[in-house]
Amino acid sequence: MKQKVVIEVDMKNNKHRSKALEIALLKNGVVSVAFRGERKNQLEIIGEGIVDATGIAENLRKKVGFAKLVSVEQLN
Repeated sequence: MKQKVVIEVDMKNNKHRSKALEIALLKNGVVSVAFRGERKNQLEIIGEGIVDATGIAENLRKKVGFAKLVSVEQLN
């Protein structure tokens, strides 16, 4: 079972983008992370099994800034 999580993040510069990628990739089960959206301000996280979406969002808020959980869905 795969899961897709989308989190909107306020990334002001490349340092914030790098930190956001690092935070997302270090979580268990995460397979891939990509920037999405018109302003590339959304992280699309694909994971195997259950991905801790709220944990990732909380870490992003603490270390990067504003982060809002947009969606969580199961993939076939």
